[in-house]
Amino acid sequence: MKPHEIEKESFKIIDQEAGEHGFPPDQWSIVRRMIHTTADFDYIHTVRFHPEAIQAGIKAIMQGKNIITDTEMGRVGVRKADLEPFGTRVMCFMNDPSVFELSEQMEITRAAAAVDHAIPFIEDGIYVIGNAPTALFRVLELMDQGLARPALVVGLPVGFVNAAQSKAALMKTRRPFISNVGRKGGSNVAASVVNALIKLVLEQGES
Repeated sequence: MKPHEIEKESFKIIDQEAGEHGFPPDQWSIVRRMIHTTADFDYIHTVRFHPEAIQAGIKAIMQGKNIITDTEMGRVGVRKADLEPFGTRVMCFMNDPSVFELSEQMEITRAAAAVDHAIPFIEDGIYVIGNAPTALFRVLELMDQGLARPALVVGLPVGFVNAAQSKAALMKTRRPFISNVGRKGGSNVAASVVNALIKLVLEQGES
């Protein structure tokens, strides 16, 4: 089977096994890609969308706003070729020397320091967190202070320490988010959400 045939068959299997799920088509296209990435149907029950999340993400991409990720894995996983017509850049600052310095000076994680470093780049863009709860907490803190203004936060940190708690805090905000309940997540899942948003943008262009 060719790659596109495998993907098509995979989505067909997911639709069959998922059955009735209650998601509208645009939200389901995102959840389905998360399941496709992980083979984990639990996301049907745990994913949460802010009512304005999808349109906020689509608008950010179409306007060429930046996408910031909290890991290089997340950055690499985003389909950047499809973003080129819009001028959207995918950026990760985790390995920037100034982030190392800021992390040591402030005695915070590099992931949190990278959020501070990203402030000039994130206006009306998308901040994508698939690994570090400290990054998500820092985004929320800076948003509350009016210092960071992303159009959308994709908050899917994974792990046993503060992953679920940071996502719960995100879901209490009034700002657009895509997240999930619990410990599961990861950079690959976060990237899959962005890729699903890109697909929705491209489909709008075709209609």
